[in-house]
Amino acid sequence: MPNPLLQIDRLDKSFGDLTLFRDLSFGLAEGDRIGLIAPNGSGKTTLLNMLTGREPCDGGRIVFRHHIRMAYLEQAPAFDPEMSVLDACFDCDSETVRLIARYEEVIAAGNRDAMDEMTSLMDLHGAWDCERRVKQILTRLKITDFHRKTGTLSGGQAKRVALAGVLIGEPELLIADEPTNHLDPDMVEWLEEYLSRSSVSLLMVTHDRYFLDRVCNRILEIDDGRLFSCKGNYTRFLEMRAERAEARNAESEKAANLLRKELEWMRRQPQARGTKAKSRVDAFHALEERAQHRRGEQLIRLTTRGSRIGKKIFEAKEVSKRFGDIRITEKFNYIFTRGEKMGIVGNNGSGKTTFVKMLLGLERPDSGTFDVGETVRFGYYSQEGLLFDEQTKVIDLVRDIAEVIDLGDGHLLTASQFLQHFLFPPEKQHSYVYKLSGGEKRRLYLCTVLIGNPNFLVLDEPTNDLDVVTLNVLEEYLAGFRGCLITVSHDRCFTDKVADHLLVFHGDAQIQDFPGNCTQYRAWKSSLPKPPADPVKGKASGREETPPSRGRRPEEKKRLTFKERQEMGELEREVELLEAEKEEISLSLSSGTLSAGELTDQSNRLSQLITLIDGKTMRWLELSERA
Repeated sequence: MPNPLLQIDRLDKSFGDLTLFRDLSFGLAEGDRIGLIAPNGSGKTTLLNMLTGREPCDGGRIVFRHHIRMAYLEQAPAFDPEMSVLDACFDCDSETVRLIARYEEVIAAGNRDAMDEMTSLMDLHGAWDCERRVKQILTRLKITDFHRKTGTLSGGQAKRVALAGVLIGEPELLIADEPTNHLDPDMVEWLEEYLSRSSVSLLMVTHDRYFLDRVCNRILEIDDGRLFSCKGNYTRFLEMRAERAEARNAESEKAANLLRKELEWMRRQPQARGTKAKSRVDAFHALEERAQHRRGEQLIRLTTRGSRIGKKIFEAKEVSKRFGDIRITEKFNYIFTRGEKMGIVGNNGSGKTTFVKMLLGLERPDSGTFDVGETVRFGYYSQEGLLFDEQTKVIDLVRDIAEVIDLGDGHLLTASQFLQHFLFPPEKQHSYVYKLSGGEKRRLYLCTVLIGNPNFLVLDEPTNDLDVVTLNVLEEYLAGFRGCLITVSHDRCFTDKVADHLLVFHGDAQIQDFPGNCTQYRAWKSSLPKPPADPVKGKASGREETPPSRGRRPEEKKRLTFKERQEMGELEREVELLEAEKEEISLSLSSGTLSAGELTDQSNRLSQLITLIDGKTMRWLELSERA
């Protein structure tokens, strides 16, 4: 019998007249990896905040196992802006982790006397294996500048720091809200593998369906305030959900037949006798409700006509763009054809968003042109979202863009019907924007883009903060969309469904046109011969494929002198700091705010850094060859 870690009994939560859930009960045991699924606005994040004490509950009981090590990864982590990245990453209750944090500080300060003492303490506590694991986590999440203030981090960088912090602490129970947001595809795959191998129990909210499928062994769905549980991964959940929908449809059909008979009976009753059959009248109304019950998945397939689009869509001619030494495109050429649906993928910072902004005319290329056809009518959904007037009603905001949308078959859809298709029921349509959850606001923004009836959609990270149900509706819409499409997304499942080929941004203006979807691309990429590992990165990552024996100290394996081992540690740290400075200078050069003199100085410093990094890497190689 698995050891229980968490028990929730009859939990209630309401905000005014909005009831999120009532009598919600479930448990979590050791080894459970639970994915929580529910529509936006149904209280997923609220539930996680209640479990972690950030939000009070109206009723019920939450019980954790005594002395459990629990960590919470928030959707939008907030740090003290003056806290360093090092303090944020190593902020946990583990004495070993705190020891590693002090060791890193001493190395950074270059205090040799303190370094000898810290090395002895690391030996005494057997912390070297833990240090290698920690460095693997930090390296894979691209966290190198430990002394940067968290107040200067972007939202994505703060999320990665918070993720590193919860993984380093090795909790017994991890509660996570959208853990894959802002992660590169390689990072997501590494996190999948890490959590699958780890013994940590997990309760998470995520829209990443491949992640759910590969990590979770149990799915919980909150639907209309009720909880449904499925043992198995996301694929098994879909099978059970389909079975549940079929049973519900059969029940609705049966209820409809009974309703017709009851309706005849109701009409035959004299008014005076109405009170004598109250139970049957009540049963009639219950049948009526069951017969009229409709689910989100039963909505009609929405295929819009879209405005006419000609043969000429756009042609990229010799397009070049760079920010300082960072190249986005270099003499890029491409002819986009009618009906094409392209997915753009690549790591953060490789230039995907800059590319679509050049296409839309929001960013100018350094040279070359985008020649866009006269009939093209763009609809652009940006990562940054849209600033709404919070005091506007949802329906009014959409009607200001369009009162109706043409389905192309002689039928028109009103703004209210369109909103209902995207899971805004009538009562929600007449609510004010400020009452919506973050995910509902993203869904509303999506509606404002689509109802404009564009013939060329450009969607930049449309899946962030959208629930699984909304994603299914959006994918269904795009499957019937008759125009052109470009989507930039880290969501592999979404891209697989909507794109017929990929532009893969590798960075440094290397752009590959791949004739397939994300899954086919990852399979093709994994079949290629593996390049030799970078020794410095290999050391930093710990190379878990051949982990060292637990408890073995570095000198037992390396056969290096004590001072040489210290030197190797210093070299690793110095290379990381130099790489971080190099990245900062590259960003500064791309900011467009530097004077001519500052540009020259920064460029000279960049050349010096490259030389220093090469020299220190070669010295590390010399020492590693003797290890």
